[in-house]
Amino acid sequence: MEARPVKIAAGERVEIAMTVNGSEVTLRVPPRVHLADALREQLGLTGTHLGCEHGVCGMCTVLVDGAAARACLLFAVQCEGAEIVTVEGLGSQEDQHPLQRAFSAHHGLQCGFCTPGMLMSSYDLLAGGAAVEPEDLSVEMSGVLCRCTGYRGILAAVADVAAEHPDGVPPPRNCTPRTIIRRGAEQAVSGYASSSAHIHSRPLEVPSGAPSATVEVRAELDVPVDKVWEVLDDFHRLAACLPGAELVEVLGDDRYRGRATVALGPVKLAFDGLAQVVEREGHRMRVLAQGADTGGSSTQADIRLRAEPSAGGTVLEADAALFLAGRIAQFGRALAGDVSRRMFEQFAAAVEENARTGRAPATPAKPPGALALLAGVVVARLRSVLRRIRRSR
Repeated sequence: MEARPVKIAAGERVEIAMTVNGSEVTLRVPPRVHLADALREQLGLTGTHLGCEHGVCGMCTVLVDGAAARACLLFAVQCEGAEIVTVEGLGSQEDQHPLQRAFSAHHGLQCGFCTPGMLMSSYDLLAGGAAVEPEDLSVEMSGVLCRCTGYRGILAAVADVAAEHPDGVPPPRNCTPRTIIRRGAEQAVSGYASSSAHIHSRPLEVPSGAPSATVEVRAELDVPVDKVWEVLDDFHRLAACLPGAELVEVLGDDRYRGRATVALGPVKLAFDGLAQVVEREGHRMRVLAQGADTGGSSTQADIRLRAEPSAGGTVLEADAALFLAGRIAQFGRALAGDVSRRMFEQFAAAVEENARTGRAPATPAKPPGALALLAGVVVARLRSVLRRIRRSR
């Protein structure tokens, strides 16, 4: 890297290199951009929350070279060569850090906005193995200004972990080299193409645990079952029928890489993911899929498709177990189910057109908008009420 100029003109950018959650990254940033904005806006690590932006509230706490620091008080250019750990690096959904597990067990949250700062501050407090008495925690943790109804649960969680790990808490569990994608850019910030290729070479696994939502849907199509299956058995044609989806690359062995967009009012998430057909038998198919966006949301799905002949054509059925994490998980079970049902209706209509004409829909299917979703939910609920009234009579 060339020597950095002493003076930088307004509007120019500076190239900096650092390690973030175990990945080496290189960024070009304005010299007065603080670390929190660089993490959030360029790397999509939105777990670092911004509150006061004056270094008072502690919401933006991260680890810089192993010590807690306010990310809103550090210019990104000051972190040249530094090792940064954010809350995303503390643990993953599959391998949570003891602090994360304790916060969950004690329900140490209300709105959750302070949770990342509390987690990183408590990690800094306990990492050195210093003796911490429960009665002193309200003072030791006072650097993060939140006193909601989850506050006592937070202190209880930290006390439990301090007692369980008197010699110091384990190190962060999600700091491994990976490909980090810049927001609004195609290229990776770090050159971990081999790491990405390794991820793409691994077979997808069935998600474990209880799903966030389950969906069972059915549609009657006015085309023969063989024509329908020609669409479903050709992943290029199938992907063209999926609302908001785009097939990016065929990886071989019935594995595919793609992108998908989910939009609900002001919330718009763009996922980069993988899909793998793991079972085919007759007119039945099972697909495993997973995806993640730069904001920390992730999805996994176990999807089963069936096409059965009927007197009028074909009955297309699908059932899916959905596993959601991050912002998208805040939609909740009911809303996730409603979104999935509306998207399946669009998918079924596109499959019918594709099967009848032999061509993909002229206009790619888009994810349902907020108004269309609300209208669909209202209609579905009214139908449910009418069915109950008829049964009661």
